[in-house]
Amino acid sequence: MVDASNATSEAPDEVQYDPDSGRYAVFECPDCNNVVLAVGSDDPPMSCHDQPMQRVRDVEMSVNPPDVKQVLLEAFGLPKAGLDICLCVIGEGPLSANEVADALGYDRSTVTRYLNTLVDLGLLRQSELNREGGGVVNVYHSVDLERMRRETLVGFYVWAGEAASLIEEANITKQEYLDENPDRELPEIFWDSFPDDD
Repeated sequence: MVDASNATSEAPDEVQYDPDSGRYAVFECPDCNNVVLAVGSDDPPMSCHDQPMQRVRDVEMSVNPPDVKQVLLEAFGLPKAGLDICLCVIGEGPLSANEVADALGYDRSTVTRYLNTLVDLGLLRQSELNREGGGVVNVYHSVDLERMRRETLVGFYVWAGEAASLIEEANITKQEYLDENPDRELPEIFWDSFPDDD
């Protein structure tokens, strides 16, 4: 959550963007409002108007640092149970739905539902294993680490893009309101005009 109040980088629960950290960088076009995020890159990832984009250095806003579990919960719509199941298979797989349910103490139908969702998201893979006594059982494995890296990053960027689009829509709507009502302040209920998907 972004805090636009007089926050400082000294607050232990907040962090400010450091353009020199090398972990990620934000670039913008000097001629338009185009802004991009580059992870682990020191060079502009693209150009705009046939010119290299410039690294953003004047960010005064502080944000609450994200927790990796919370990011996965928000970006992929996984409740805690889904994340627990994913981490269980990654750490101990291949496992059947029954084995995951026994390990975590969750209902088997809940486990099966989330395992199928995780397979659909590309975070796990499913295969059939022959039983010693005959028959087959579905087991779940971790996907290749490079594939998981790509899937989680792309999935997060899609989620972040949707979030950025909402912020941009809010800013445009706010500016239109202020342009049409130059003598009025933004009403307290302004944000209520945006639909809540919860």
